[in-house]
Amino acid sequence: MTETQFQAWQTFVEQRTGMYISYERRSLLQSSLAIRMREISCLDYDQYLQKVKQVPQGVMEWTTLVDRLMVRETRFFRNTESLDLVRRYLKHRIPTKSDNSLLNIWSVGCCSGEEPYSLAIACDEAFKAQHIKPRYAISGTDISVTSIQMARQGRYKKRQMSNMKPAWIEQHFNWVGDDEFEVKPEIKKHVGFSLSNIVDIEKHPMRNLDIIYCQNVLVYFRDELKHQVLDSLAKRLAPGGILVIAQGETMTWRNHLLQKVDDNLTLAFVRKEEPVGSQTMH
Repeated sequence: MTETQFQAWQTFVEQRTGMYISYERRSLLQSSLAIRMREISCLDYDQYLQKVKQVPQGVMEWTTLVDRLMVRETRFFRNTESLDLVRRYLKHRIPTKSDNSLLNIWSVGCCSGEEPYSLAIACDEAFKAQHIKPRYAISGTDISVTSIQMARQGRYKKRQMSNMKPAWIEQHFNWVGDDEFEVKPEIKKHVGFSLSNIVDIEKHPMRNLDIIYCQNVLVYFRDELKHQVLDSLAKRLAPGGILVIAQGETMTWRNHLLQKVDDNLTLAFVRKEEPVGSQTMH
């Protein structure tokens, strides 16, 4: 791959996904492309780029390629500190919801579903702890067609549940054989999945959210785009809602609608003008 070819692919991938591939990660891009190019007997990086760019012919090829480029580590209850914060938030948020209103959550960059199902289990436990019938809806979105298909199926290997209490596995999953478990219908019914590109966030209809959970999605975005996405997420929170992102994903971003949550273990912001004070996070 020549310097010119790398820059062309670097620009294209960032435009499509928001992910900026630095020179330090050039070899990862090159190897991912090379593997796919061998599979379809394409020998030239420029030729392959033109193939992927073609409309509508290149749509399916891009769908296949994006799975190779966006591989992310995921498992149930992966970000324990962030989920602990969510649990504390739920304890105080649930009583503020009226009898007929749902607790609305958006899992941004949900991969194959472990994250939104983890949030669903946390919600289920929180509602039941207060002897209230669970009333919540979780939307998981991702750029990968394959990931969304896996999430909708809701089947996982035991190794993906290493952070879960055995009692939770027994309560919320059905064993389906071959060391595989499926999320129970009573959890699945609260969670929906759709294909969505965070780069096109302004087109996303979701509003008035209680929780936006966006972990390890923006880490490879450049600051300008990262801040644009976060500003848009901030506007989608209901008063008193929280935005939870990964530690280190941004050090400089601030938004006048939000107040930073005082927590040294994770990074979260609460929408101002909420009825519940910041002490509800502790």
